[in-house]
Amino acid sequence: MAVKNFVLDTNVLLHDSHCIYNFEDNNIILPIVVLEEIDRFKKGDDLKNFHAREFSRILDKLYTPDVDFQKGSKLGEGRGKFRIIAGDDYSDEINSFFIEKTADHRILALAYNLIHKYNQKNVVIITKDINMRMKARAIGIPAEDYITGTVRNVDDLHKGKKTIEDVDPELINSFYQEPYERDIEDFIIPIEDLVANEYFILKSPHNSVLVRYNPFTRKVLKVDKKLAYGIKPRNAEQAFSMDALLNSEVPIVALSGKAGTGKTLLALASAIEKRKDYKQIFLARPVIPLGNKDIGYLPGDIKSKLNPYMQPLWDNLKVIKNQFGENDPNFIRLNEMTENKKLVIEPLAYIRGRTLDKIYFIVDEAQNLTPHEIKTIITRVGEKSKIIFTGDPYQIDTPYLDSKSNGLIYLIDRFKGQKLFAHITLEKGERSELAELASNLL
Repeated sequence: MAVKNFVLDTNVLLHDSHCIYNFEDNNIILPIVVLEEIDRFKKGDDLKNFHAREFSRILDKLYTPDVDFQKGSKLGEGRGKFRIIAGDDYSDEINSFFIEKTADHRILALAYNLIHKYNQKNVVIITKDINMRMKARAIGIPAEDYITGTVRNVDDLHKGKKTIEDVDPELINSFYQEPYERDIEDFIIPIEDLVANEYFILKSPHNSVLVRYNPFTRKVLKVDKKLAYGIKPRNAEQAFSMDALLNSEVPIVALSGKAGTGKTLLALASAIEKRKDYKQIFLARPVIPLGNKDIGYLPGDIKSKLNPYMQPLWDNLKVIKNQFGENDPNFIRLNEMTENKKLVIEPLAYIRGRTLDKIYFIVDEAQNLTPHEIKTIITRVGEKSKIIFTGDPYQIDTPYLDSKSNGLIYLIDRFKGQKLFAHITLEKGERSELAELASNLL
């Protein structure tokens, strides 16, 4: 297959700072205008600012003193070359296509000249911007989305749980007798079809039971509705979630589902319940500014700017605290944990760089992270830590992610079947009757 020459848009680098290593043996071309745009994003605490800084560091390592800048830098074994090109002035054709001389149009002009002026073969623009792709194709330039980490069949994604009807009542009864488990050979699903840490609702006309497949013991275990710091699961999928959240053998858990299904509340209650096993509890979420405006536009100091983004997390903590009176030891203990930094609620960017050994780490709104960001977070988690990702993979607040490319959906797809991973999709909301009525009518 012929080697392609991919021209990268700025948004691809802000989406994944390591993207240049994901194009196999094809060449990468970076218009110099992209570097200008990257410079504008270096300052700040948002995830795009981190990617801008990280990409600049990657460039610095690529262009060592012995590299010929004009010829470009080799990206490594089995990969193509990376070149930064200044580009040409607008041709008459480009001037006729576009009224304004924007950064996007400078990128398009470079690609157009590579094809028509320098006879460069297989030039393709890579951009997360749909309109940019449409403009490119309109003037005859091939354009594609950056799809590394994209999940193709979202609807078929593993949910982590199944309901099995018409089960033998005797099999169900056996789970209520010690040792409350069965060998997988005696289970009703073939061994090859079982997924590590998958949960089941077994039903017969007369009884039912909740169970989980334990890949370490290769047994199917009964799941009880456990209590975590006063919070009790209200349905089967919440019971499954609580079981995974409290299980020390499973250090990575993903809870997906719409708002109101209890994902964050269950995770926080479980973390507090397990507090003695960990040095600290971190609860974090990415800051996604409204209307894609930087938080610097907001009035006040940094704390007042960030409070609105962190308030939903504090609200979940308040729900747990309000179960107890102000003089109750449990209420007092939670106040002490926040005062002594044993329980920390902060923007995700503030967690970066910290040592994550023996930490119960909850990442809320994980659907607003890229696959690379999810991988980076997991690789930073140290010994005896547990990390929880919660979010709704269909509720995206960033412009260049969708239900097929966000980090949460990527994690669920790639980690399915791993012994150290559990995932549950929560579908039953626990909202008020008024909220349910509004949801159905509006």
